[in-house]
Amino acid sequence: MARILLASDLPALRQQLAGVLRGPETTLLEVSSGFDVLPTVRAEHPDLVIADLQIGSMGGMAVCMDLRLEASYGAVPEVPVLLLLDRRPDVFLARRCGAEGFLLKPLDPLRLRRAVATLLEGGRFEDDSLRPDPVVVEAARPQAVRTG
Repeated sequence: MARILLASDLPALRQQLAGVLRGPETTLLEVSSGFDVLPTVRAEHPDLVIADLQIGSMGGMAVCMDLRLEASYGAVPEVPVLLLLDRRPDVFLARRCGAEGFLLKPLDPLRLRRAVATLLEGGRFEDDSLRPDPVVVEAARPQAVRTG
């Protein structure tokens, strides 16, 4: 059974996450403040933390860094973090703070379930839904050189 901690100060976002993730094999825990994440991780030992990047005065980036610091000396167990981002440039912040995964809002239920499953299996998940399409450039063909 997976234990997932949802951290957001927006009740509607927590309800949306719960609606997608709720099931017989999942226990959901909820906090409305970034400051409540660490004590909840200590007490409840979740398998995954899903944190909104923007939470009051302690957002998802600070939550992730706090968990990494505490885990580095054994004060809390290692727990993967999935950050919910507001815009594509926030990807830098998600990578910098050591989050195992990130999703861009608005959330798509299929991407959310895929991200959660990947992180619970020990993988990493990067949302590529807003990644620009690659541009294919064909190499110029060499022209024959005429001699004399």
